[in-house]
Amino acid sequence: MATASQAATLRKTDQNAMQYFVVMIDYGRRGREAIVDPEITRREVVARVVSGEYRNICFIHEIADAAVDDVTQEILAEAALPEIPITGAELQARHFDHARDLAKHDEPV
Repeated sequence: MATASQAATLRKTDQNAMQYFVVMIDYGRRGREAIVDPEITRREVVARVVSGEYRNICFIHEIADAAVDDVTQEILAEAALPEIPITGAELQARHFDHARDLAKHDEPV
């Protein structure tokens, strides 16, 4: 059983527990970069993924206390935009764009 001072120390430790995210970005030949900001929240990481600020993500780790969790799939799922089906007009416009591009290069349609 913990004494009163030990219990107070445990409560103080829990309040001061650090939680932060590590986002590893892959730049291909230029290498990788780990973005670590103790002040960024999960919501802000999701917002940066949605905005396109974070691209080519290798992994996202959440570090809380002494535990490390890979939350890459969870964050990417939260950031995913809903799929909007392609309409017939968009398909036709794509076909015309493709035909125009082929005509630029003198290739038969």
